Amino acid sequence: MMDNDYKPHEEAGEDFAAMLEQDFRQREESGRIVEATVVQKNDNEVLLDIGEKVEGILSREEMDGAEFDALQAGSKLDVFNTGRTEGNNGFIRVSKQKADQRKGWDTLVAGFEQGEPFEGTISGVVNRGFNVDIKGVKAFLPISQADIRQIRETPEEMAKYVGLTDMFKIINLSPKRHNVVVSRRAFLEETKEKLKSQIIDKIKVGELITGKVKNITEYGVFVDLGGIDGLLHITDISWGRVSHPSAMFKEGDSVEVVVLDFNRSAERVSLGYKQKTEDPWLKVSERYQPGSIVKGKVVSFVDYGAFVEIECGIEGLIHISEMSWTSRVRSPSQVLAIGDSVEVRLLAIDPENRRLSLSLRGVTPNPWDVVGEKYPIGTTVSGKIKNITDFGAFLGLEEGIDGLIHISDMSWTRNNHPSEVVKVGDHVEAKVLAFDRVKERLSLGLKQLQSNPWELVENRYPIGAMVSGEVVNLTDFGAFVKLEDGVEGLLHVSEISMNRIERPSDVLSIGQQVEAQVIKLSKEDRRIGLSMKQNENFVDESTD
Repeated sequence: MMDNDYKPHEEAGEDFAAMLEQDFRQREESGRIVEATVVQKNDNEVLLDIGEKVEGILSREEMDGAEFDALQAGSKLDVFNTGRTEGNNGFIRVSKQKADQRKGWDTLVAGFEQGEPFEGTISGVVNRGFNVDIKGVKAFLPISQADIRQIRETPEEMAKYVGLTDMFKIINLSPKRHNVVVSRRAFLEETKEKLKSQIIDKIKVGELITGKVKNITEYGVFVDLGGIDGLLHITDISWGRVSHPSAMFKEGDSVEVVVLDFNRSAERVSLGYKQKTEDPWLKVSERYQPGSIVKGKVVSFVDYGAFVEIECGIEGLIHISEMSWTSRVRSPSQVLAIGDSVEVRLLAIDPENRRLSLSLRGVTPNPWDVVGEKYPIGTTVSGKIKNITDFGAFLGLEEGIDGLIHISDMSWTRNNHPSEVVKVGDHVEAKVLAFDRVKERLSLGLKQLQSNPWELVENRYPIGAMVSGEVVNLTDFGAFVKLEDGVEGLLHVSEISMNRIERPSDVLSIGQQVEAQVIKLSKEDRRIGLSMKQNENFVDESTD
C-alpha cells in the first residue's frame, strides 16, 4: 500500500474516552465532502490529511492520469469521506469521484432552479437517446432534444453526436432517483432567439451583411444571418443568366450579401448578391456603339431568335431574320447551338428597356449586293433545279442565291405544270430576265433561250392550209394537236366529224397522227384553230 517509511498518526497514550470521541467525530464526518491535503503519494494511491485522527487514502482509479500525476505533497483537493476504514492500518477510504458527483448534483440543483445551462459531453447512445456527462453526473438526452433539426434514429446518424461537447439545459431533475433529463435543443433555440434579436437590430436596408448558405432551391438561396434567415432570389444572384442557384453557391458557403428589404414584423429579409456591383446596363452606351462588331456566347433560344451574352448581365437578341442573308431560317437551331461563340454586329442599343439588337449575318457582306453585277440581265446562267412549286421552279446558282423560272417563262406553248417541264436535280440553262435588289429576286427564263415559233406561224400555217400533227391532249371540248415544237392547234369537238360526237376520245387517241385544215389563226393570242371535216382522207369512225 503505502511506502514503508510513512507512519500514520500515533494513537498510543490516548485514553479510551479520546478514542470514543474520535470515533464519534469520524462517524459525524463520514459521508461528507471534505477538503483534503496530500501527505504522500505512490504510483497507485495518495495519502491524505482529511482532518481526522486517521488519514484518508485515495486510489489512482478515482482520477484521470494527468490529474493524478499533478498531485504532490501539499496539494489540496475535495474528497468524499466514506467513513469506511481500509484494512488493519485503519485508513479511511475516500472518493474524489463521489465528491465531484455530490458537488455536481448540488450545482445541477442550483442551476436547474435558476434555469442555467450546463456544459456536457455526449458519451454514448442509449435507447431513444444519449447519455451525457455533466459535472460528473450522468444525464439522459432524448433524441428529440438533441438538435433543432429532426434526427433519424439510425446507428450512423446517432454515432455522429457521440463525443460532442455543448451546452445543455436541464428539463427534469430528481436527486432522490438520481435522474436528470437534459435538452440541447432548448439551449440552441434560446441561443437562436437571442442571436435573432441581436441580428434584427443590426439589419438595415442597403447595408452589407455576412451569412452562411443554409438551403438551396430552384428559385433561390436561403442564407442564415445568425438566428434569422434571408432569401437571396435567383434573379438577385447575378446580373447575368443563372441556370440554377447551385451553379453559384453550395450549402455551408460564407456569403456577403446586400439587404434589399426587411419586414420586421414578419421577420422576412430579402437579399441581393449582384447588387454589390454596378448594373452593367447603366453605362452600356459608353462601352458599345451601334454598327460595331462584338463577340458573345449563345445562351438561349426563342421562337423568333437567339439571345447572345456579350458580357455578364448584357444580352442581345439576334432576330431570326438577321441570321442569314440568303436562307429562310425557320428556327434558330438551324444556324446556332447553345454555347456557340459568335461574332455579331450591334444594330441598336436601348438601355432604358435593357435591349440590344444584334445581327449574325451583318458581319459578312450581303451576297445580293453583287448579284446584279455577277448575273447581268440577258446573260445565260446554269445550275440545278432545287425546288418546284405550282408557279415555277427555283434554279440554284450559288450558295444562298436562287433564281425563279416562272411557269410562264418555261415554254412558248401552253403553260404546263412546272413538274412536266423540269425535275428537281435537273441541270439546266436559263436566261436572266430581271433583278430586283430590294426584294432580292432574280427572274430567269427557259423559253427565252429558244426562238419564238409563233413569230413564223402566219407564214407556216396560213388559214386554209392543210397540216398534219400528233394528238397530244384530249379534253371535253376538243383535242390539242402538236404541229411542231412549241406550236399546237386546237381541234374543237365540233370540227372533228361531220357527224355529232359527244367526246373527242370517242374517235381520237393520244399519239394519233391526224391531218386537218387551218381555219383560225391569232398570232397575238397564240391560237390556231383546226378542222377535220374538210379532210377527205379522214375516215369517220363514228359512221361505222
